[in-house]
Amino acid sequence: MKIDRIGIRVGAVLALSIFAGTNVQAQPASTGSGQAYPVRPIRVIVPFAPGGPTDIIGRVMAAKLTEALGQQVVIDNRGGAGGNIGMGLAARAAGDGYTFLLVSSSLMVNPSLYAKPGFDPIKDFIPITCVAASSNIITAHASQPFKNAKELVAAIKASSGKFNYASPGAGTTPHLSGELLRLSLGLDIAHIPYTGAGPVVQAVLANQVSIGFTAVPPMAPHIKAGSIRGVAVLAPKRASNIPDVPTAVEVGVNGIDSDTKQGFLAPAGTPKEMVDRMHREVVKLMQMPDVKERMAALGFDIVADSQQEFAKTVRDEIAKWGKAIRDAKIKVE
Repeated sequence: MKIDRIGIRVGAVLALSIFAGTNVQAQPASTGSGQAYPVRPIRVIVPFAPGGPTDIIGRVMAAKLTEALGQQVVIDNRGGAGGNIGMGLAARAAGDGYTFLLVSSSLMVNPSLYAKPGFDPIKDFIPITCVAASSNIITAHASQPFKNAKELVAAIKASSGKFNYASPGAGTTPHLSGELLRLSLGLDIAHIPYTGAGPVVQAVLANQVSIGFTAVPPMAPHIKAGSIRGVAVLAPKRASNIPDVPTAVEVGVNGIDSDTKQGFLAPAGTPKEMVDRMHREVVKLMQMPDVKERMAALGFDIVADSQQEFAKTVRDEIAKWGKAIRDAKIKVE
């Protein structure tokens, strides 16, 4: 009788690592046929067009994973329908360890936003890690008089019906952040949806809108240049790449914190040893100095949390954004 020595060695190393608290490096997972995983290229589905933050992060990860795993890791961009096309494709993929999903907060938002998103974020996927997160931000043209969230709220209340806000599109987390502000403080402010963060940046630069809600990365260069004012970072702490911009919480405006997360998941049914291997490799690469530098330049904070922590985040974010969408009566067909 043959003994699967690779499986015994992996189990022993993992047991030592988990229960003894050591830093022992685990050996490659087995495919079950005696071969070390992976034995062929791996596909990472990104449900958005090339060039966006998720795609950029995905390509950084793919290059590092290719080196670590000894197999090509390729990005498969499947944009459309707010990410639903790509997420639906990943949900239907075989859980064989050769297809993964890298996605933004759309994973947690879209099930409440769309009547038929085409996937179930809980049943169809295994959470691996939240790779990184970027705070959302309120911005305005540099000529606007308000300098922080408290002054902005006062200005809106003093000029009811005259303020509007731009977002990258209906149902995005920046849009929902604006709705949290409007609903929580009872403000009379209109939403203007654009077709992405780029157009919002241009609208704010041209002073065509009162304020803009976006993630930090597209606005950061203009804030540093002084052409756009950072009014409030919507997070408990300031963004590291624009440290002079105060948070909303600092000035007493609470309940509107939000960010855009980048999560890494596997289709349901993917073997645990393969999920665990990918988790170890992703967490490791996110701590590399050149990756940290790249993430900071993009305006993202590295998270690289545990599978259990990310699973809780998914559930919590679904509940949070679902309530915001229902309260604001937002629906996208």
